[in-house]
Amino acid sequence: MDINFPLVLIILVTVSGIFLLLSKLLVSKRNSINATSKLFEYIGSFFPVLLFVFILRSFLFEPFQIPSGSMIPTLKIGDYILVNKFSYGLRFPVSRFKFIDISSPKRGDVMVFTPPHDKRYFIKRVIGLPGDEIKIKSNILYVNGEKIRYSPLYENLQDSNFVIEKEHLKGVDHLIQRRKVPSRLGKNYTINVPLGHYFMVGDNRDNSSDSRVWGAVPERNIVGKAILTWMHWESFSDIPDFSNAGKIQ
Repeated sequence: MDINFPLVLIILVTVSGIFLLLSKLLVSKRNSINATSKLFEYIGSFFPVLLFVFILRSFLFEPFQIPSGSMIPTLKIGDYILVNKFSYGLRFPVSRFKFIDISSPKRGDVMVFTPPHDKRYFIKRVIGLPGDEIKIKSNILYVNGEKIRYSPLYENLQDSNFVIEKEHLKGVDHLIQRRKVPSRLGKNYTINVPLGHYFMVGDNRDNSSDSRVWGAVPERNIVGKAILTWMHWESFSDIPDFSNAGKIQ
């Protein structure tokens, strides 16, 4: 079951704030501390911490763990990342209404969002901006008619059907993985990105459920920009690994 954590956090902040206020009112009214006021004070003591977490998580930064391999080789299953929540503007939690506009996503950004068909958070790379024409033919990307250049690097050592390449996405160089023989997702695809939408694709081009499957992402569904990897920890039986911590390219 997916939990709406922003909503839960708002409820906790509100409830703890109410109990903190009630505890102060009880003490001032009776000039004494009884069991009820002690209970209210205890619950209310969580308010400052919850308020700090709420502000930090809702408007500044939020950690996420990568659950799938759709962004290999850039991000691996078990990577812990930090997402900048204000780089594309400040939004109210839950409703996601943008009340301060700061900037817009750029081609090549790695972005967290909710897709049109799902309430869960996804992470992919921004390939198409509003108004772009995107074509994918035989796993080669074309943006507004311009063929994107690739630099072959090496075969995937665990699966020789895949190669790792560097994609030169109009000034943003990053790694991708793709099949030598394109799968259904990479054979032939064309879209004109609607205004107010972004075309999102995983770096693991033949193993990614993305905009090629469920369409472009509305601007209102944006959560934030993924800026760095700070830890890899796939399971509790493993030792946390900080060796690949750094900026996300």
